Amino acid sequence: MNRLYVAAAAAALVANAAGAQEISDGKVRIGILNDQSGAYSALGGTGSVEAAKMAAEEFGGKVLGAPVEIVSADHQNKPDIGANIARQWYDTDQVDAIAEMTTSSVALAVQALSGEKKKITLNTGAGATDITGKACTPYSFHWAYDTHALAVGTGGAVVKAGGDSWYFLTMDYAFGHSLQENTTKTIEANGGKVLGASLHPLGTTDFSALLLQAQASGAKVVGLASAGMDIQNAIKQAAEFGITAGGQNIAALLLMISEVHGLGLDAAQGLYLTESFYWDRDDESRAFSLKYKERTGAMPTMVQAGTYSAVRSYLKAIEAAGTDESGAVAAKLHELPVNDAFARNATVQANGRLLNDHYLFQVKSPAESKGEWDYYKLVATIPGKDAYLPAAESGCPLVK
Repeated sequence: MNRLYVAAAAAALVANAAGAQEISDGKVRIGILNDQSGAYSALGGTGSVEAAKMAAEEFGGKVLGAPVEIVSADHQNKPDIGANIARQWYDTDQVDAIAEMTTSSVALAVQALSGEKKKITLNTGAGATDITGKACTPYSFHWAYDTHALAVGTGGAVVKAGGDSWYFLTMDYAFGHSLQENTTKTIEANGGKVLGASLHPLGTTDFSALLLQAQASGAKVVGLASAGMDIQNAIKQAAEFGITAGGQNIAALLLMISEVHGLGLDAAQGLYLTESFYWDRDDESRAFSLKYKERTGAMPTMVQAGTYSAVRSYLKAIEAAGTDESGAVAAKLHELPVNDAFARNATVQANGRLLNDHYLFQVKSPAESKGEWDYYKLVATIPGKDAYLPAAESGCPLVK
């Protein structure tokens, strides 16, 4: 009986060891779900799909011997469409994880569904702090940036430079509200005040009435709590309305290199902005970005570089766990430090928030720029631990 017991135990150990190396469905399929046709398509879009493919190619297109597949879809910035795509991916298309997601309302809807399905989400495109706050799940992760980091960076710098009264033009959904709320806290903590705000829908092309309200407020700073084409349109029209010529300053709270490129240095020069990635930061970021530009024709945004990093980290976690089972992979994502072209010595908090550094930049003038894509001057580096809320203060129910 003892020999039979030992043999059975040994067989079980062998079976468990073999099972630990198994990949569900014989492949790892990662979905890039984002805006590919609307206001955010330049900062994420198909560029994020290419960034994810670059991460998979670093592994030779395989992990634990199983092929890695990248699939993608356009959620059109609509939570119901995003959730329906995610459900189909999980239920019929054998997708193991979803990344990017761009829009906060979509990201929150997909994250809630993914938590129920016990699937990994790697949010790199949306910014609302609720993603690692009250909406966090054991399987959700937030890479790249959030509205708290943007507020600490740009908002804090502008107030300290004397911009102590603000009027907001705010995009009317979860991201805009979160960005205004976080920036307001930063303004007030530094002795400033908010005089008012006007809301606008995603995809606004005419900011004239809102800019007149901002002018009438007498605020020193007009804070743009928006992104993508919306923030480009607002900055262009603010110049036409003589906002800065009249003595008010513009604070672009989420401005990425794609928008600066779209605006041109004549329009964007002098603006302060906060990003977690710049292609010309160091040798590794330059090498990655030049490869990316060969594929896409543009330098990567922090969302696109963050997608590369998140997908790469997910594959490393599968490798370390010996399985693509979500619980085991999530545990490894929390354990493994992130060192890649996007982030240096970054770690993941208990609420799923990657603590990556941020950088306060000022946009160069045309005379200062040495050529295409040479857009930023570094003003300050903000360590990840200072950029983000501590996990214990995030409101995530998983944090004790």
